[in-house]
Amino acid sequence: MLKNNIIALVLLMFLATNAQNIDLPSDIRQHNITNFGTSLLNPAYSLNTNTSQSIGLWTRWQWQTVDADPTSLFLNYNRKIGETSSVGVGFLQNNTGVFINTGGVVNYAHTFDLGSNVFLGVGVNVMGYTQELADTRFQVDPQIQLPQLANSNNFILQVAPGLNLKMNRFSVGVVAENLYDYNFTNKERSSVSGDRVFLGLASYEFPISIFGFSENTFVRPVVYYKTVPNQDSQFGVTTILNTSKFWVQAGYNDFYGVSGGIGGNFFKRLSIGALVEFGTSSDLKGVNVDPTFELVTTYNFGKQKVRKEKTKEEEDVEKEEKLAKQLSKSEALAAKKAEKHKVELKKLKAKHQRDSLLMVKKEETLLMANKKEERQRVKDSTRASKRQQKLLEEKNRLNETKIASAEAMRIKKKDSIDRAKLEEALAFSRRLREKRKKDSVAKKELALGIINKEANIKANREVVVVQKGEKYEEVTKEGNLEPGYYLIANVFGTKKYLELFMKDMKKKGLNPAYFYRSKNRFSYVYLGKYKTISEARAARDSKLNGKYTSKTWIFRVTGE
Repeated sequence: MLKNNIIALVLLMFLATNAQNIDLPSDIRQHNITNFGTSLLNPAYSLNTNTSQSIGLWTRWQWQTVDADPTSLFLNYNRKIGETSSVGVGFLQNNTGVFINTGGVVNYAHTFDLGSNVFLGVGVNVMGYTQELADTRFQVDPQIQLPQLANSNNFILQVAPGLNLKMNRFSVGVVAENLYDYNFTNKERSSVSGDRVFLGLASYEFPISIFGFSENTFVRPVVYYKTVPNQDSQFGVTTILNTSKFWVQAGYNDFYGVSGGIGGNFFKRLSIGALVEFGTSSDLKGVNVDPTFELVTTYNFGKQKVRKEKTKEEEDVEKEEKLAKQLSKSEALAAKKAEKHKVELKKLKAKHQRDSLLMVKKEETLLMANKKEERQRVKDSTRASKRQQKLLEEKNRLNETKIASAEAMRIKKKDSIDRAKLEEALAFSRRLREKRKKDSVAKKELALGIINKEANIKANREVVVVQKGEKYEEVTKEGNLEPGYYLIANVFGTKKYLELFMKDMKKKGLNPAYFYRSKNRFSYVYLGKYKTISEARAARDSKLNGKYTSKTWIFRVTGE
């Protein structure tokens, strides 16, 4: 910072003693560049060339003859990478009248298609150059001992990013010519934040037909505004008439003045042009300055693309074709997803079938084991009941015999008891035996009933053996569904098609219902619920007595 202040002080002293010298702005003075070498104007403009490879030279002699200073020179090679990117490398020398900057430039740009014929170009120039005092304009007094001025070979790295938004034929861009710079010799920033140079541009292309030229023929006015450190901001306008054979341009800059140029295209590859600029600024009044000259030449040695302006009908057709391609891609993607879903669903169904068969086999094995165990329990219980019954009968017989004997002895002992009482006693004994016998039978039946009830509960769990070619699915529990057999007519993943199908079934006189499975996020429409597999199969095979002729299948909820 101290170095910059000392240099500025010395320069002001020099300018005060030499009023005929003009203090030039510190920019590159590239405001007249239009068709060639445009990456120096805006790094994103390197995408606008119509050829895949080119090499060009731009030179400017400021207010001087051809062999005098201050001058600018830019030799550049540009190459496109596909349709969306470009790279470039070049040699740049810029003499500001105070410093001579000599070095190289690397350019990269990329464009993004935002849709609706809107494109965003992003680019950056990375400049590396040595900076030394321009002795032709300023000589350091050897009596002044300033070590900052003695070190006149500084190496500076400068980064200049740029953007360009293009909407049909209108474009607007912005550039920061020295957004970041670093002096590697002094190991510090080369400039302060107030020394930034910003450039804003806006243009519009008007396609025309002139002198029989229509392809690649247009008029493009460009307006720009540039901030320059330590000086007034610059405003300017440039207009170019371009054809496939020649171009003409005119411009105005409120500091550098008015300009006019012309150029031609030869052999479809070589372009040569010249421009002259006259100072008209009030800052130049009373100062004897010569005109400024610029020369530009470019050679295109890559594949060229002739830019043909499209009619509105052609643009509409192109938009329709692009939209059709996008729809085709979307349909293809949707079909691919549907096919993938179909395959996954088929695999899932096959897995369910395999699991169902395996479950059926396990259930059959378990049922056989349970039946065998139940039969054995019944046999054991029956044997125990028979033994208990025999014991009870034997005990009853003994008791009856004892009672009868006791009664007979009592009758025999008591002569006063008549025959009637004896008969009554015998009848009572018979009734007692019959009652006891009935009680014994009832107890036996009760024991057998409890055993049979338990056996029936086990046996009532129906086991379904899937028939060949039959579609069948079984789950233990599904939401709030009651156990039973559901005759499924269709499965839907979309609510819209579910409602249409339900409405159609009701029109046909059916009474459909559906349930939602959170496991696979599908809705199952069923036309009936049955208690047994035979009832469900009968309804399926009869097509619901001819009311529904499409294919159905059985979904069972066991409720266990």
